[in-house]
Amino acid sequence: MLPTRHRMTKSSEFRQTVKRGVRTTHADLVIHLQRGCLSPACEQVEGPKVGLIVGKSVGGAVVRHRVSRRLRHAAAELLPRLEPVDRMVIRALPSSGTALSASLRQQLREGIERSARRQEPAPERQR
Repeated sequence: MLPTRHRMTKSSEFRQTVKRGVRTTHADLVIHLQRGCLSPACEQVEGPKVGLIVGKSVGGAVVRHRVSRRLRHAAAELLPRLEPVDRMVIRALPSSGTALSASLRQQLREGIERSARRQEPAPERQR
């Protein structure tokens, strides 16, 4: 399970991560990953933060909570791949209500890897 200290709770954190993070789209998820932290409170951060957006389009309350549990569990497994100052928002698409846990976990893993590659500085060209 995702520890409380790694859960994103403030709407301002969600907003900033979605706005400034790198977005990767998958069959059942959209992942926003912001590498590094821009606020002065970064020194007080106890590790990466993860937030979930699971709207009514995913399904009824039972389905939404099931998807949330699956995503929290998958995110907890992948925390070691993130830096302590990283922030990630996972938006569940309607198809995630019928997706298997293994599929969600794989999409999340791929999203973190693709986001990390897109945020790496480009190698300098030699002239």
